[in-house]
Amino acid sequence: MKEKQILLIGDIVGYGKVALSAMIPILSYMGVRAQNLPTSIISNTLDHGIFEILDTTAYMQKTLEIWKRNGFSFDAIFTGFLLNEKQMDIISDLCKKMSLENKLIFNDPIMADWGELYNGVTDKNVAYMKEIVSISDITIPNYTEACFLTDTKINMESISKLEITKIIDKLLTSGAKNVIITSTFTENEKCIAGFDAKKNDYFFIPYDEIPVKATGTGDIFSSVTIGHIMKGENVENSARHAGRVVRSMIQKNSFNEGTMNGLTIEKFMYILDE
Repeated sequence: MKEKQILLIGDIVGYGKVALSAMIPILSYMGVRAQNLPTSIISNTLDHGIFEILDTTAYMQKTLEIWKRNGFSFDAIFTGFLLNEKQMDIISDLCKKMSLENKLIFNDPIMADWGELYNGVTDKNVAYMKEIVSISDITIPNYTEACFLTDTKINMESISKLEITKIIDKLLTSGAKNVIITSTFTENEKCIAGFDAKKNDYFFIPYDEIPVKATGTGDIFSSVTIGHIMKGENVENSARHAGRVVRSMIQKNSFNEGTMNGLTIEKFMYILDE
């Protein structure tokens, strides 16, 4: 069977196992050939407070032109961190073209968490991201991002399952075909919530939160989810696998005195087979 290819669009971090450097080895292990188009090169994870960012917008434009001339193609595309509005415009056009070719469009709208937009993210960025989400086959926001994408008032306390399904419905109405909200506090339990188009049903996957701040867990979650979906599994089961892997990876990294630089991944790849 021909190995499937996915184009990962996101940032490369020099010091830290996060973003593309976390996603590529996981997808490769799962049998998906992961090519990449970096949106920026960042010196280290932002948790350190001091960092340098190289804008790769011009490189992205030229690279896509060269790939077109070379006849390169992909079975799927994943969009992650986008640095500016120009990049969002470029990637939105690319996603529209690939969608017309019936390629899978995965999207992690990296722009907010803990009830707030990230520094530098504007209302214009949110509007562009809404456009990308609208043509995605699978969108994977966290709760805060889901609220910004649907103009929903953010409630960092527990919300009802009815309220979260309303947010999911808004994302579906906008055009997204499948939704996975990675972190909600619903009826006094943490859970992954979403909608699986194959099953035509909502799902809620409860989990026990490990009280550790671990950078890059969202990248691991997205990678495992993508890998299983590209193998033909449904969205709910893929999200369930991803949640289990993230939890196990955090537990296996308990020897690390802090995980602001991401988790050790390659050493524990066998978790993906469990």
